Amino acid sequence: MSEPQEIIRIAAKGDGVTAEGQHVAGAAPGDLVLPDGALQHGPHHATPPCRHYGVCGGCQLQHVDEVALRQFVTDRVTHAAAGQGIDVGEMLPTHLSPPRSRRRATLHAMRVAKGAVVGFKESGSHRIVDLKECHILRPELFALVPALRSFVASHGPKGVVDIELTLCDQGVDCGMRNIPLDGLGPTEAALELALALGLARLTVDQGYGAECVWEPEPVTVNLGGVAVNMPPSAFLQATLDGEERLVADACAWLQGAGAVADLFSGLGTFAFALSDGRKVLAAEAAREAHMACKSAAARAGRQIGALHRDLFRNPLTPDELNRFDAIVLDPPRAGARDQVARLAESQVNRVVYISCNPMSWARDAKQLMDAGYRLEKLRAVGQFCWSTHVELTSYFTR
Repeated sequence: MSEPQEIIRIAAKGDGVTAEGQHVAGAAPGDLVLPDGALQHGPHHATPPCRHYGVCGGCQLQHVDEVALRQFVTDRVTHAAAGQGIDVGEMLPTHLSPPRSRRRATLHAMRVAKGAVVGFKESGSHRIVDLKECHILRPELFALVPALRSFVASHGPKGVVDIELTLCDQGVDCGMRNIPLDGLGPTEAALELALALGLARLTVDQGYGAECVWEPEPVTVNLGGVAVNMPPSAFLQATLDGEERLVADACAWLQGAGAVADLFSGLGTFAFALSDGRKVLAAEAAREAHMACKSAAARAGRQIGALHRDLFRNPLTPDELNRFDAIVLDPPRAGARDQVARLAESQVNRVVYISCNPMSWARDAKQLMDAGYRLEKLRAVGQFCWSTHVELTSYFTR
């Protein structure tokens, strides 16, 4: 290489890429790769705010500014669509969640010679970064780290403890896995920890499922104006502002629709928002989430029919789908290949597809478009600040 090479984009895993296809770790668009391999920073290179950046696996893109980050999130979605030859009717502005907005996260902890470490794992390693600061977690979550570190130092096993933290209506829900509480002393210490931190709930999984140590009142999360009981480890959108963006798109696109089926509905993130003035079917495979949605709908008097059904093994048939004016899909990362195939055979004309994986979404979107659907609207969503994880909302009609 005799001339400097400019970084023109960010690859899916966070490396900068030159026009010649060279991948450079830690590079931002506009940076120059000099002949000796050194990196000359350009206008979109930012100073990472966190001391742990570059080691901690929680972030991959703190070295780029917001302009470049927004372009990366947008490109992940548009490139996935282009890869399947999908025409986009309207590309809506990309939504980015701000720093310190993550309301759920799984940290890892381990007892060591000088106490304990608590944090995310290093990138590509099982080693745990002992967090002294964090610019992605909500402050309410990060504030618990010192006390969790002390608890694991005193009562943790030799192995790794997983700590799930979720901000719910009553405060922080904390779930610990792989930490045995042998005897009365450790159990009392766990209860004291919950009381001292003012936790909404503390559960401990010693290998037999989550056992509740502390829950002074039922833990709930507000969905569409309804307080829904939240089972331990239940799925919740990573940020509140991200959830609001996803829900707002679905509601706007389905204005005027009659009955709606919300497939892979979870606790009812979309079902409750869409149930004001219309009937909604909420289909979900996870039994605890299904029951939470069902009971909350009954208490609130919402017209939600909760269906316990594994849509991977037993997707709704075309005849069942034809009972609805519109469909909402929010599947896991694998997408919804079989359910989309049945949808393509149906007579439903309006589909909102929410995805956390642009690649599986593009595969499914191609199947819909081959069946006569048009992609009217598409929005990229970056809920995971400084991460390569990208989500989207999309609206199909025919």
